[in-house]
Amino acid sequence: MKTLFSFISALLITCCGLFAADGWTDDYENALTQAKLQKKLVLLRFTGSDWCVVCKRQDKEAFSRQDFQDYAKGHLVLVNADFPTTNKLPKKLAEQNEKLKTKFDVIGWPVVLLLNAEGKELERWVGYQDLFLRDLKAKADKHGIL
Repeated sequence: MKTLFSFISALLITCCGLFAADGWTDDYENALTQAKLQKKLVLLRFTGSDWCVVCKRQDKEAFSRQDFQDYAKGHLVLVNADFPTTNKLPKKLAEQNEKLKTKFDVIGWPVVLLLNAEGKELERWVGYQDLFLRDLKAKADKHGIL
């Protein structure tokens, strides 16, 4: 029964389009479920997509790279917590992001967190680092993800 539930959950998450084409989702709770089902870690990024210059650089120079995307596909569930200034988020999403910001004590952007499937913070990056993927792989490996 548990296997059937896991299969149905994974199917619903995949079929319902909760994950964008680029692999990022904005649904934190479903991302944790996906991480549990796939035995992956969660990478949660806090960004200001329409105003944060450093966030845009991080997206272009780290998250948009093929080597990051390839690594993420096999090891991570990617979650985006956006705080735009001109693009209005749906109320439920804005509330979720505010709760996450408070829960993880985020006071600036960008911040990237590596979480386990229960949502416990394992690692934190503040700002942008040129060697982000190398550091991410080393820290994920430390937590049991190769």
